[in-house]
Amino acid sequence: MGFRRLLPLGIFAVTTLLHGQTKTGIDVLEAEHFAPLKQLAEKHQGHLRLGVLTNPVGIDSQQRRTIDVLRQDAAAAVPGLKVVTLFSAEHGINAAVDGYSINDKIDPASQLPIISLFGATEAQLHPTAQQTEGLDVIVIDLQDVGVRYWTFQTLMKYFLQVSTANHLDIVVLDRPNPINGMAVQGPLSTPGRENYVNPSSEPMRTGMTMGELAQLFNGEGHLGASLTVIKMSGWKRSDWYDDTGLLWINPSPNIRSLTQAMLYPGTGLIEGTNVNVKGPGEPPFVRFGAPWIHATELAAYLQARKIPGVSFMPVTYVPSGSEHYPYIGKRVEGVEIIVNDRNALDAPELGIEAVSALWKLYPQQFQLDRVDRLLLNKSTLEEIRKGIDPRAIAAGWQSELNAFKAIRARYLLY
Repeated sequence: MGFRRLLPLGIFAVTTLLHGQTKTGIDVLEAEHFAPLKQLAEKHQGHLRLGVLTNPVGIDSQQRRTIDVLRQDAAAAVPGLKVVTLFSAEHGINAAVDGYSINDKIDPASQLPIISLFGATEAQLHPTAQQTEGLDVIVIDLQDVGVRYWTFQTLMKYFLQVSTANHLDIVVLDRPNPINGMAVQGPLSTPGRENYVNPSSEPMRTGMTMGELAQLFNGEGHLGASLTVIKMSGWKRSDWYDDTGLLWINPSPNIRSLTQAMLYPGTGLIEGTNVNVKGPGEPPFVRFGAPWIHATELAAYLQARKIPGVSFMPVTYVPSGSEHYPYIGKRVEGVEIIVNDRNALDAPELGIEAVSALWKLYPQQFQLDRVDRLLLNKSTLEEIRKGIDPRAIAAGWQSELNAFKAIRARYLLY
């Protein structure tokens, strides 16, 4: 089975399907006997010192860690290849920590150092020249969830930015967008407001994979990174994660199901306000509540809005977990969202509906301004504040979305 290189983007793809299901980038790399890495080793004078950015989702179809596939199989196939350093993103190398700072560690299985790129300061979020010194290639195998404010794509952009000065190659092992690659929804973040939860001016739901986003960041940002994307085989843009045949592994402690991933582009907007959305004992992003909410009132209001694809059930619960979640140990009332038709659901618009409902019904209690932490669009926030109908607000996004789609089309791989 041969591979083909699509210049100038450095994309490798298997030309036939493997066993009729989606094969992620690491499986394609194995199927091609690590040919892309052999070419990179030639570029680097016969050696290839790897840094690997990954977490538990980074496995192949045999449930072997990408880390181990590279340090064992790839090392055997490519003379001079050696995995030197591991990097971890938000939630850590095991995707299990839900805190504000993660320390460097040692990987027990390989005894490789793990450099944490998630900390309390801005500097701790960026890879440095010292951390990448002595490396030739950064391999990235992380699962995006299709939402702008998923920090893995930002960290990938940071590596692209640092790679040129440090003469690094970046290899992205692509994985599916779990909430499909068709829907492009929500307001774009305002240009100039880039930060760790906003890598670029893009809509809340991008309809892109990590590999496609890497190309977009590199191309539109004129970063000049030497980027290779190992494409998947067998994935269609219309596929949801449960269409792929792939094993589900939680990409974070707070996204524990496909349903949660579907709703996160909407209910994620409420995170950081004085409404509980993700006490670990409750399904994060599927329900939200506060002591000052009247559950039946809020559910009836949202149900009357006839939001496509969802219905609402009044609930009461006692949030549990870390102190940084609102109302831990206190009884709250709220709603649980039932997804009835995922293809009809516009999750970002659902988020605006939920925020607008909270503001309309509880203006004295709800902290509307905190929504902008992830929304990052002041005009949309002001329209909510003025009580404009959410459907009219969403209609106002269309021209910006169309412009983004035209840019996005240049970087699609599937």
